[in-house]
Amino acid sequence: MSEYANFLRADLRLVILRILSEMPGYRANSSILANLLHQMGHATTRDQAKTEMRWLAEQGLLKLEEVGSVIVATLTERGQDVAEGRSQVDGIARPRA
Repeated sequence: MSEYANFLRADLRLVILRILSEMPGYRANSSILANLLHQMGHATTRDQAKTEMRWLAEQGLLKLEEVGSVIVATLTERGQDVAEGRSQVDGIARPRA
């Protein structure tokens, strides 16, 4: 994978965490996340959003619940720490000041 592709993926993961940190209850489904990612400049499919959500869950940053064809993600405390720059995880961009 190219350096640019890795950069985009790391930023996409950070944006997912930051979106969830601003949602009521720190929750959103994969459809909403894909739409918001698109609005924020990430041209991702719902499948790509789900793939990154699963990766973030493997890192302990999200809890996932499958409801039909969508996945509902809830931000964990650790995920909020990463979203706000208090903690760092390889593969996720750091928020800028």
